[in-house]
Amino acid sequence: MRRNRIAIALLTTGMLVAGLGGTAGASTAASAAGHRSPTGPSSPAKHVGGQGKSPFTFAVIGDIPYGAAQIAAFPGRIAQLNADPQVQLVNHLGDIKNGSSTCDDGYFSMIKTDFDLFRDPFVYTPGDNEWTDCHRQNNGAYDPLERLAAVRKDFFPVPGLTLGQHPIRVASQAAQGYVENVSYQRDDVAFAAVHIVGSNNSLAPWSGLGLTAPTAQQSAEVLGRTAADIELIRNTFAAARRDHDRAVVLFTQADMFDVTVPNPAYADYFAFTPIVAALAQESRNFSGPVYLFNGDSHVFNQDKPLAGGSSWLSFYGLATPVPNLTRVTVEGSTNVDEWLKVTVDKHSPAVLTWQRILYG
Repeated sequence: MRRNRIAIALLTTGMLVAGLGGTAGASTAASAAGHRSPTGPSSPAKHVGGQGKSPFTFAVIGDIPYGAAQIAAFPGRIAQLNADPQVQLVNHLGDIKNGSSTCDDGYFSMIKTDFDLFRDPFVYTPGDNEWTDCHRQNNGAYDPLERLAAVRKDFFPVPGLTLGQHPIRVASQAAQGYVENVSYQRDDVAFAAVHIVGSNNSLAPWSGLGLTAPTAQQSAEVLGRTAADIELIRNTFAAARRDHDRAVVLFTQADMFDVTVPNPAYADYFAFTPIVAALAQESRNFSGPVYLFNGDSHVFNQDKPLAGGSSWLSFYGLATPVPNLTRVTVEGSTNVDEWLKVTVDKHSPAVLTWQRILYG
């Protein structure tokens, strides 16, 4: 229990400095982890993939494939996205397997082969099912940090380059050790894929290995990755303000505002606190709309989780509402039958519009 208290203290005090401290706070976190300033390589890549006359349209999927039926159907679903002439990029929000199947190398290789079927640039951010929760006995009782290393090796073979048959260059935190954290800009919108996972951002104890509290190595991983995540969030907003972008879009696996849980316990969410604080502060300081796309909770939802009157404000210790933040949860898990088609609409104050498209 002592280690658990230490982890809580570090995240809710020291990391909150990074989350709330504005530019100075970001610089402090970056310096501690060997990170660079917003003008460094983790700033969004400018205008990736060209600036065509047609509106920029991208697909968002997550929590797929789950189980044998979805694994068999996954190549066909990839083909459907490939066949849409408007889709120019695909984002996967993590969880490439269900939470009760093994995390073995063979499965990773099979999914990577499927990912290689995507014709468009393909941006993937890891989920908890493929590394964090692999300590579970029915997952193979793996060391989650070993599985995280395998995910990075298998799914991010070329730092700064997306997957897909027509990959594009993106800004990456590979130099800091977080090759999966990437950013880019397109059609006056700043985008970033931020590695934030469920299971309390990986601070849930590895019970499958007989543990009842986070290990020192586990806590260190979370602290380092959280600092990198906050830096990426701040850099993305800094680039958006510098370039007068109209919106900011973030992609992540974890649902930090899970409406499917009727009475969320802070003990299951505290590791998200500094990230939510940074997101709230940066969103308030940005003049345009901010969008957070996440998976994790499996049921489609769109809301404003930090608007006035939201219970999540007091839950995360925030005093000021964030009215310009919209959160979208994509549908996933065993019953998923749709994907999200999102378009940048230059003529709309909302900037983004989306459609829920059924798989054929």
